[in-house]
Amino acid sequence: MARQAVRTDKAPAAIGPYSQAVRAGSMLFISGQIPLDPTSGQVVDGNAAIQTRRVMQSIGAILLAADADFDQVVRSTIFLTDLADFAQVNEVYGSFFTDPAPTRATVQVAALPKGVRVEIDAIAYLE
Repeated sequence: MARQAVRTDKAPAAIGPYSQAVRAGSMLFISGQIPLDPTSGQVVDGNAAIQTRRVMQSIGAILLAADADFDQVVRSTIFLTDLADFAQVNEVYGSFFTDPAPTRATVQVAALPKGVRVEIDAIAYLE
């Protein structure tokens, strides 16, 4: 099975040796997105809700670049530096999906790149 990188300038460029996303057959694996402005590459200031919205917009742009949308996401992982942000993150995150929502794990971590509050990765099934 061939792997194909998926890229868009509507989401932040990779800041390391990884792809924004990789398509492998009918699966799309989206790298963890942090709240970076795709134009400036700078962290979006604000609370967890504001940062989550930026992350989800980046994931949406990557999905669009792969001719997909949020309805095709089957799995995600949310990484938080403070589980006290869970309610804010959950509200914004949930607004991007219809039923059935994808499966998900949410974990608290000691730190995230660039000192952000949230990072989210996703896996989508491409029909």
